[in-house]
Amino acid sequence: MPNYRLTLTFDGTAYHGWQVQPNAVTVQEVLERAIEETVGRHVGLMGCGRTDAGVHAESYVANFNVDSDLPPERMLAALNSRLPEDVVVTACEIAPDDFHATLSAKGKIYRYTIAVGEVRPVLDRHVVHWVRHPLDVDAMRRAAACLVGEHDFASFVTQHDPDKDTVRTIHRLDVETDGRYVGITVAGNGFLYNMVRTIVGCLVAVGRGQRRPGWMKAVLDARDRTKAVDTAPAKGLTLVRAIY
Repeated sequence: MPNYRLTLTFDGTAYHGWQVQPNAVTVQEVLERAIEETVGRHVGLMGCGRTDAGVHAESYVANFNVDSDLPPERMLAALNSRLPEDVVVTACEIAPDDFHATLSAKGKIYRYTIAVGEVRPVLDRHVVHWVRHPLDVDAMRRAAACLVGEHDFASFVTQHDPDKDTVRTIHRLDVETDGRYVGITVAGNGFLYNMVRTIVGCLVAVGRGQRRPGWMKAVLDARDRTKAVDTAPAKGLTLVRAIY
């Protein structure tokens, strides 16, 4: 059976994350429905990872196997004709038989966007986190630097399972500015539940002067979630792409 590989862009505002759930609408659910309406049968859809409710994606990869003779360009058009306006398939191709959107991924890149200033954002309010107070970006960069590399990120995960490995590698963690916006980009080999949003919450605390940059290293070394601060809101987070 052909192994269709899809690349998606979605606005996660109206969805309870990627993965199908019994009592909430998810991106996987609406995409599986569109596939079923296209090919006439339900298919098992694999995604490159879970996303939290309200999180967005620029380039999310999914794949499915189905006995169909639809060429990729017609599959793409058929799915987009059935998807809601906040989810779109940007690419469709036939992948090798052993390609698996989840298991083949080597890492991911996320971006978190903050709008800074007295005036709250309106047109982009669903995709940025508003922080009224000025942020010391240089302090945030110094704090971020200590998280790059392989570490135990137990302090940055919620709903921690003591039997689960919490060691991950962050390849880069950049803090950049563009006008009133502060963008935090993080690339790594994998991320724990709420890990990126907790890191952002800590960086914002440093940027506001509530914590010193060296505090971040103490949080990391503690391996204790209670030493960190609250997670940043989901709406500012976008999955940029999975790395294969």
